[in-house]
Amino acid sequence: MTVEKAKDTITFLGTGGARFTVAKQLLATGGAWLNLGGTEILMDPGPGSLVYAIKQGCDPTKLSGIILSHKHLDHSVDINVMIEAMTEGGWKQRGTVYAPADAFKDGAVILPYVSRYPEKIELLAEGGEYIVGEVRFGTPVKHIHQVETYGFTFQTARHRFSWITDTKLFDSLAGHYKADLLVINVLCYEHRIPVDHLSLTDAKQIIGEIKPRMAVLTHFGMPMWKVKPWEIEDRISDETGTKVVAARDGMVFDLDDVDKLK
Repeated sequence: MTVEKAKDTITFLGTGGARFTVAKQLLATGGAWLNLGGTEILMDPGPGSLVYAIKQGCDPTKLSGIILSHKHLDHSVDINVMIEAMTEGGWKQRGTVYAPADAFKDGAVILPYVSRYPEKIELLAEGGEYIVGEVRFGTPVKHIHQVETYGFTFQTARHRFSWITDTKLFDSLAGHYKADLLVINVLCYEHRIPVDHLSLTDAKQIIGEIKPRMAVLTHFGMPMWKVKPWEIEDRISDETGTKVVAARDGMVFDLDDVDKLK
């Protein structure tokens, strides 16, 4: 009898980002739930993460880890409640929380009493390598953002994928995130104001440099929401030569779909 291996999936608990999208909840802002071969990881639990996770049938007590790319509110508002949920109110010490050091310092977003609940706390650092369950992930480079911020490369038994979180574009950025699947936070349609975030033009440049089999766009601010990226994904695919998908709230992405592309 052949035992089918557990799939690698990403459930988008939200595809919105930045203060105005958060305040109006035009898009959900709960982060992403990774189920990688049975290892369950929550990434960037922004506002509503617990509610959206429960609605999607995700069980916080099954989490092996929670990853925080940086402490801005649209990524971290629900970090404390999700730690409590993972540890059943702190009664069962389990899981690891991965976060930059400044998430615990002045302006901390992880409360001191809650930080005692996980089995372990690991601080993210440039060039770091981490293991959670059967998954390895790295933080190859510190991003250019208003606070300490990292993107991620993930390696499972079956797939390698990268996630470029919030950052200003810089020359060596793309070189750190080579993979068949690239997930990328795209806040702006075009650069109208000086913010340390990627625009759609930046994203297309990065995709052109990396040349992944597939790219998934997410974390949309108001300017991206207004152009309805899910309606222009085919055009972006044609312009980049890569299959580009705009994530939707609640979308469950199966990484096997990347393997089907030639």
